[in-house]
Amino acid sequence: MHQISALSFSRAGRRVRGLGCAIALLAATAAHALPSFDEVRGQWRSSEVRILDRDGALLQRLRTDASVRRGDWNALADISPALRTAMVMSEDRRFYEHSGVDWRAVSAAAWANLWNRRTRGASTITMQLAGLLDEDLRRGGNRGMAQKLGQAFTAEQLEKGWRKDQILEAYLNLVPFRGEIVGIDALSRSLFGKAPQGLDARESALAAALVRAPNAGRAAVARRACELLRRMEPQPLSDCTALDMFAEGALRRRAYPAEEGIAPHLARQLLRQAPEQARAGAVLRSTVSAPLQRLATATLQSQLRELHGRHAEDGAVVVLDNRSGEVLAWVGSSGALSQAPEVDGVLAQRQPGSTLKPFLYGEAIAERRLTAASLVIDSPEQIPTAGGLYVPQNYDRRFKGAVSVRTALAASLNVPAVRTLVMVGPEGFFQQLRRAGLDLRESAGYYGYSLALGSAEISLLQLANAYRMLANGGMAAPVRLRADQPAPASARALDAGAAFIVGDMLSDPDARSRTFGSDSVLATRFWTAVKTGTSKDMRDNWAMGWSQRYTVAVWVGNASGAAMWDVSGVSGAAPVWAAVMGWLHRREPSRPPLPPEGVRQQAVRFGAGLEAPRTEWFLAGTEQALFEPADGPGRATGPMASARILEPAPCTIVALDPDIPPRHQRLRLAADTGGASAAGLQWRIDGKPAGQGARLDWMPWPGRHRIVLADRQGVEQDSTWIEVRGAGLRR
Repeated sequence: MHQISALSFSRAGRRVRGLGCAIALLAATAAHALPSFDEVRGQWRSSEVRILDRDGALLQRLRTDASVRRGDWNALADISPALRTAMVMSEDRRFYEHSGVDWRAVSAAAWANLWNRRTRGASTITMQLAGLLDEDLRRGGNRGMAQKLGQAFTAEQLEKGWRKDQILEAYLNLVPFRGEIVGIDALSRSLFGKAPQGLDARESALAAALVRAPNAGRAAVARRACELLRRMEPQPLSDCTALDMFAEGALRRRAYPAEEGIAPHLARQLLRQAPEQARAGAVLRSTVSAPLQRLATATLQSQLRELHGRHAEDGAVVVLDNRSGEVLAWVGSSGALSQAPEVDGVLAQRQPGSTLKPFLYGEAIAERRLTAASLVIDSPEQIPTAGGLYVPQNYDRRFKGAVSVRTALAASLNVPAVRTLVMVGPEGFFQQLRRAGLDLRESAGYYGYSLALGSAEISLLQLANAYRMLANGGMAAPVRLRADQPAPASARALDAGAAFIVGDMLSDPDARSRTFGSDSVLATRFWTAVKTGTSKDMRDNWAMGWSQRYTVAVWVGNASGAAMWDVSGVSGAAPVWAAVMGWLHRREPSRPPLPPEGVRQQAVRFGAGLEAPRTEWFLAGTEQALFEPADGPGRATGPMASARILEPAPCTIVALDPDIPPRHQRLRLAADTGGASAAGLQWRIDGKPAGQGARLDWMPWPGRHRIVLADRQGVEQDSTWIEVRGAGLRR
């Protein structure tokens, strides 16, 4: 027996001497590359991106590293004392006594290995940390003598450069646990649904048991945890049945979701905007306010619960700072109330309904075709188009007769809006919307006159920013989502005076009362301008408006596009708008804007039986005291009365017959004089004079042509585009 032992020790000694050079080189390399505690902590990266609000509060966390699950780095003081005790007791009982290597444990392990006995092993916490810091020294598949001695040497160097509390803190944050989980923060939140600070003795024992055998079965983990808990607790447990059941539930639990917070759609948009910053462990500070985000989310969900039974389950809210363009709230869905919570209602393309009317009237006022007091006729109308007759209707299927532009806009009448679009022209309105920042997918000819009633599809964010343009006196600029993003440059999108007058009309509760009543939810105790909208078949409804400082935009509908049941803008989206706006101004006043240069105020009166006298705003040079209907339906009155092109219809395509001589092929141009003298009307085609009068026969030639109708002074009154086809004419 003694001879066998001596022979065994002799063979071991030869193996050690044979590895001496390699071990010395490995140890020297490990010592040279040894990082400091601050370097290790500074290089730690969570597997998530964290989105903060404007004040640094956590809004959302989003996992971006699918290969590993790491949480935050936890200081030792923020880790449960029970866990620290369990880990030391399980892995290194003499941790606070040795200087990196527990030689007593090494001797016991060597003697046990000699006699083929099972042993706990001799790797201390410091040695294990050395393996975690250096892949060449990491235990697992590399359990050779060289790795063990390298760990021992590096552990002694760590003990010389690091404090014991730093070693234990780094170990608890770097040690792998079960499956993809690394570090105590990820383990604690995954298995126990809490931060490491709150782990009790039972949870701590289970966590420590997983270090030794991360992927062991539930029974083995529970048995080891029970043994450890008996050593930790003053009163030993009588049996481990309860702990076994607890272990089974914990090992199945996944209480640490890949995404959590109050702004999931905002987080994804930020990562799309800054993909270079979307790496794991990144921290992005947004412009959003966490308290406002919570308020907007809760208000939207509360309103949708009120609408239960009307087939309305989705919604979205955006709040913008008028001056800076910062996004203060981004609520993309109703969350648990939605069947499609992943769909971002802030970016989804929807039909805006009547919310486009302010831009239409703003353009008509800027072009001096209308004033806020001009009379437009709300009566049945049939408008010829290339696809046939377009017959607009009001929401209530009733007509109001002659009304002012102020009333037509504030009361959201459809027929006057379409007639106004006839004056401005689909192309002119289309370009105005593009200048306001609305990225329309199709051309003006595709939408035609239905564009006045919101037939295009746009996002809530774009529409909100277009209303912010009105709040800023016609100046448009992109929004900002990141706190470190510089303020983008702004550009003129609408005449400042026209934007001011539109805001004044939308803030007028008296003008609004004809449709919404005198005490609707749109009436606020502070100055606001607001417009609602409902798309076809009640698929979408909107409330858009601004105060002195904020623009609030709300959409309510269904992510699937299904129609709601008896839900309009004023009953669906408007209550959310009013609640959010009221919260924003609970302690902050909102005053009316000051009129810009070039805007005048004058008393006006109307014809008998029309509207009451009032004081009205005008662009300088368009003032008028009396407004009465002109002869014939649908015409504006006063100096802003505008002639319009009746024929050809916008986007007409004319096909020339090659068998007919060109001089015999004429296209009739016809105009409604708008009460002006027909002799003063001038026709221009592609910028060149073509003739005068209310009727003109024009010989067309192939190509796309812009036809303009102007008054005696050459001021454009209306325009349209047509296309002539047929280049191969025979002589």
